[in-house]
Amino acid sequence: MSAILVLSDGTTLHGRAIGRPGTAVGEVVFSTSMTGYQEALTDPSFAGQILTFTYPLIGNYGVNEEDFESNRVQVEGVVIRELCETPSNWRARGSLSEFLVRNGVVGIAELDTRALTRHLRVHGVMMGGISTDLTADQLLELVRSTPSYDTMDFVRRVTARAPYRVEGSLDGPGAGKVVSVLDLGLKRNIVRRLTALGCTAYVYPCTASAEELMEPRPHGIVLSPGPGDPQLLTYVHRTVRDVIGKVPIMGICLGHQVIGTLMGASTFKLKFGHRGANHPVKELATGRVTITSQNHGYAVSPEGLERYGAVVSHVNCNDGTVEGLRHEDLRIMTMQYHPEASPGPKDSDGMFYEFVNMI
Repeated sequence: MSAILVLSDGTTLHGRAIGRPGTAVGEVVFSTSMTGYQEALTDPSFAGQILTFTYPLIGNYGVNEEDFESNRVQVEGVVIRELCETPSNWRARGSLSEFLVRNGVVGIAELDTRALTRHLRVHGVMMGGISTDLTADQLLELVRSTPSYDTMDFVRRVTARAPYRVEGSLDGPGAGKVVSVLDLGLKRNIVRRLTALGCTAYVYPCTASAEELMEPRPHGIVLSPGPGDPQLLTYVHRTVRDVIGKVPIMGICLGHQVIGTLMGASTFKLKFGHRGANHPVKELATGRVTITSQNHGYAVSPEGLERYGAVVSHVNCNDGTVEGLRHEDLRIMTMQYHPEASPGPKDSDGMFYEFVNMI
């Protein structure tokens, strides 16, 4: 079955339909990761987006039950150059093709993903749609009439529906410590890393109050990654403002952006974002560079941080954008990248040890 991809500027690409027949609309973005497609598809930070994989061959090692980063596929649609129909890996429990069909994902393959990526790098990410049953003109009209990604609060869509608890291991540097996690689009590997270090995690929906976060008498609080524009999350800002200074806080990705906003900075949308597992980040205090996993379309502008005593701790080596903040007195550490990886290199896993040491 054939399919088309139409961008809001009228660009149209033709390919072969994969996954579920139908139509999907979202912000078209790209990820440069060579592996980790299942983790990316189930990452809540991709909610509301059509994900393009720049690596040309996707699906070659299949899918399995262990590599889910949430309880379902989160992307609106998927764009692939070549979909491997015969995976080969000892962990595989099925093919990506079957996975897309089973999870109702609309996708397109056998188009020029390099040309699409170059177009998005030049013109910026934009709304788009994939369809097997609409004409190009019909799809373009639908795309242009769909509310922009920037105007939607996707955090409420992906957050936990009720609080839950995950017991920590009996050994590790955080044994006996309690951490409250505010779920703004939580990846499972964040909880895995905390509990592996001994911390017991209490996970709360994004609408939780400061009183709820403090109810289990936590030794620290983690603000998770998540999708969308941080400026829309005024209810999260109120909650986090009320817990700052009470216990140590670690903010990851969207959590980092929320903290930056409360520390006097502002946020802005990047032209095409940072999505992939090969982004170099420099720690300013030591000059050390690590290769990081990233997935974000917004960044923190550092102007205004000095009023609240926060400092930039890490920067992106490619474009100089802020990748981390520290506030010694308030015991706050943040990172724009993903120390939990999954997918990606584990170079920055030490951030979890630093947080556990802080609490």
